[in-house]
Amino acid sequence: MAGRFETLPGGGAAVALDDVEISILRSLAVQLMELIGPGDEPAEDADPLAALFAEGPSKPPSDPALKRLFPDAYGDDSEELRAAASDFRRYTENDLRARKREDALAVVRGLDSLSAEAAGEGGAVLKLTPDESRAWLGALNDLRLTIGTRLDVKDDDGEQLYRLPDSDPRKPMVMAYLWLGALQESLVETLMP
Repeated sequence: MAGRFETLPGGGAAVALDDVEISILRSLAVQLMELIGPGDEPAEDADPLAALFAEGPSKPPSDPALKRLFPDAYGDDSEELRAAASDFRRYTENDLRARKREDALAVVRGLDSLSAEAAGEGGAVLKLTPDESRAWLGALNDLRLTIGTRLDVKDDDGEQLYRLPDSDPRKPMVMAYLWLGALQESLVETLMP
């Protein structure tokens, strides 16, 4: 099972992770939450209906990784489409950011529970419910998108990424990107009917 998710009876997925993999995944998930931002927590006495209609940003983020995570809904070919994209972003981006934060937090929580269980054992088997599996899938996708954007990975770069020399300063992040891709692919396979 090392490095690949496998289906659990009754749904969900499991993967064996060593201490280094746990540490890398946790660090990347925390960095993703920091990139996405803390979000606004509604006050306890806040009107839930008003929270539904709270307005978010109307302009795309300037950071290329955030722009990739929160793309415009429409092209910017015309003034009308730019206005529609702005309106769409204003009413959807806060919820999308909250979901992405929750997905990354699910990764951190899952790994933290492993760390407590497997202290000193060199690794552990992570078992996820179907809902946790979907959160992990979202977080793995967001991590790959972010790293791929930072590395400026193009669709046709696949083979070249595997052939980077060890002296290339991008090599550690490329290895993380490729590893996350393999994890994501195996998780998708476990969730397919």
